[in-house]
Amino acid sequence: MAIEILMPALSPTMEEGKLAKWLVKEGDAITAGMVMAEIETDKATMEVEAVDEGTMGRILIAEGTEGVKVNAPIALLLEEGEDASALTTAAQPSQPDPSPPQPAAAPAPEPASPQPSSAPPMPQPPAAQAPTATASTATNGATSSRIFASPLARRLAADKGIDLAALQGSGPHGRIVKRDIDAAQSAPTQDTAKPPAPASTALTPQQPRSQPVGGAVIEAMPDDKILALYGEGTYEVVPHDGMRKVIAQRLTQSKQTIPHFYLSVDCVLDELLRARARMNDAAPKEGARAYKLSVNDFVIKALALALQRVPGANATWTDGGTLRHRHSDVGVAVAVEGGLFTPVIRHAELKTLGEISNEMKDLASRARNRRLAPHEYQGGTTSISNLGMYGIKSFDAVINPPHATILAVGAGEKRPLIVGDEITIATLMTCTMSCDHRVVDGALAAELLNAFKEFIEDPVRMLV
Repeated sequence: MAIEILMPALSPTMEEGKLAKWLVKEGDAITAGMVMAEIETDKATMEVEAVDEGTMGRILIAEGTEGVKVNAPIALLLEEGEDASALTTAAQPSQPDPSPPQPAAAPAPEPASPQPSSAPPMPQPPAAQAPTATASTATNGATSSRIFASPLARRLAADKGIDLAALQGSGPHGRIVKRDIDAAQSAPTQDTAKPPAPASTALTPQQPRSQPVGGAVIEAMPDDKILALYGEGTYEVVPHDGMRKVIAQRLTQSKQTIPHFYLSVDCVLDELLRARARMNDAAPKEGARAYKLSVNDFVIKALALALQRVPGANATWTDGGTLRHRHSDVGVAVAVEGGLFTPVIRHAELKTLGEISNEMKDLASRARNRRLAPHEYQGGTTSISNLGMYGIKSFDAVINPPHATILAVGAGEKRPLIVGDEITIATLMTCTMSCDHRVVDGALAAELLNAFKEFIEDPVRMLV
């Protein structure tokens, strides 16, 4: 039977995407690893590779189609030896049935998802979160003993003496593919399958909840009431794209579920500006080691080192416990048309200022072209939002979940500064840290911000 090619989940949070472009056509020979299509998520355009080999039998979703759900069939692949007649027996694209299959011998039909009479029905999980075993059972039948594997995987398993029955497939509907054979070959023979983590250590993500105020749930003003405030013809409706929807969802979640508080400090920049000028003058102008430092590069490095000095603030809240991070992975907000990205500088405390500068330039450039991979903008332990280049003196940033802190950086400007009993002129930069009070208390946040200030005002400390 023809193999269903499913809409892939390109990130842990992806629920749907746009099938931007097909790079193959019906009748083309497909090999494992071949790039078949381009998929647009809310953040980036990604290439999708084939995991099976065969012949492209039928394209089910036309290129340019938006809102394609994760795990929805997008094409049918004919296996070796199959012809077009196999397409007539292939599963047609449809939404997955939210109810579990009923036993054939049941004496009377039972409700698909029985709920206690005292509780409201629970929503079904999205297809992207459905366990592989469930998808395999729904496709292959609960009593089927057939091992589903691609032809290439079968040949490799036979050549290497690997028992397919002992493997857990990672392909569509639990199908065993080449990467499963490779993983089984490199794993110890007595431990082919990795045991699941103990239930006691599992952390269950919490869904954002509406916030009750005085016993009532506060909800956003509905569209019809908003439109009623403005006359027809006085506005234009611009539909939200995927990025804007995700930004709205995450920042609403942040302000509703994270108790923010804010601390500000003024940093004297004059020594940093002098050090930056000397470093840039001495820097190679060409080649792999060339760099040109910005004030933001120093900010990234200073925050990374401050988190190492105050490790209690390098943390993430979960209901199951506080995550204490070993490294400083610093996300930096980059404005793009219609929204923003927050690419992450990993292990920033270990990198030189030149390495941070060049990596940040590369990430920012690809972010503006929406060419970042999900692992380049997901995760991180803190964030920086710098509006100094826009002339903003100070502001309060919204925490980017699941971070516990975000640093808002204002413009460096000449201001009067009292030193002893005298007034002098200095270049000052106001920085405001937003903190998650569940995991970072006031004294801890103050310690972190003061450590950051010390590194900024005496930048030579960043070099040792």
